[in-house]
Amino acid sequence: MGKRIIPQRRGKGGLQWRAPKKGKVAPARYPPIKAETIKGYVAEILHERGRSAPLARIELEDGEVFYTVAAHGMSKGQIIEIGATAKPTVGNILPLANIPEGTTICNIELEPGDGGRLVKTGGTSAILFSQSGDKSIIRMPSGKTITLLNKCRAMIGSVAGEGRLEKPLLKAGRSYWKHKAKGKAYPRVRGVAMAVVYHPFGGGRHQHPGKSTSTPRNAPPGRKVGHIAPRKTGRKKITRVVEVK
Repeated sequence: MGKRIIPQRRGKGGLQWRAPKKGKVAPARYPPIKAETIKGYVAEILHERGRSAPLARIELEDGEVFYTVAAHGMSKGQIIEIGATAKPTVGNILPLANIPEGTTICNIELEPGDGGRLVKTGGTSAILFSQSGDKSIIRMPSGKTITLLNKCRAMIGSVAGEGRLEKPLLKAGRSYWKHKAKGKAYPRVRGVAMAVVYHPFGGGRHQHPGKSTSTPRNAPPGRKVGHIAPRKTGRKKITRVVEVK
C-alpha cells in the first residue's frame, strides 16, 4: 500500500499546502467610498511575504490607515488623493468615470467598494480603453478586454515590482523558499518518474504513462491526473474539400 499521491493530499487543504500567515502585513484594499475627495500620505513602503508587489501604508487626513499595493514611482512621504475630483497622477485613486481614456491603471475594483481585486501583481498594468454610458472598457495585461461600472475605483499607474522575474534563481534552495511562501509544492516530480504505487503513470521498464492521459471528470482522486476532462486531444484533423468538375 503506497502513499497518497500529491493531487489527493493537496485536495485535503492541510497546513502544508496553505500559504503561511507569518510575514503577512495586512489586507491590501481601498478604504470605503467617501462622498468627498480626501488626501493622505505614504507613511511606509513594506514587503509582504508571498506577494510580488510592495505594499504602501497610507495614512489619511482623517486618521484612517489602510494598505494597498504600491504604484511604480510611489515614494515614502508622497501625498495622494482619493476621490472623484483627484488629479489623474501616479498613486491617486479615482473612479473610472473620472479617469481619461488611454490612462494606465492598476488595482482595479471588480465591484464598486470591494477595495481593489484586479491587476495587483508586481509590474502589471491595464489600460482604460474607452467609456460609454455608465460603463468602462478595460484592456487587461493579458490583452483581454472587460467591462466594468464607472463607479469602480482604480489607481493611476502600474504596480511596482517590475522585473522581479528577470533575476535568476541560480539554485534550487531559492526556488524552494519562493514556493513555500505561497504554499505551493516544490520540487514537482513527474508522475512517470515515480514508482507504480505512488502514481497512476508510475512504474514500467521505461518512463511512460502506460495508459490514457485523459481522465474523466468523475474519476476518483487517486486517478484524477493528466488531462482532466479535455475537450479534445491529439493532432488537429484537417478535412480537405475536393471539387468535382
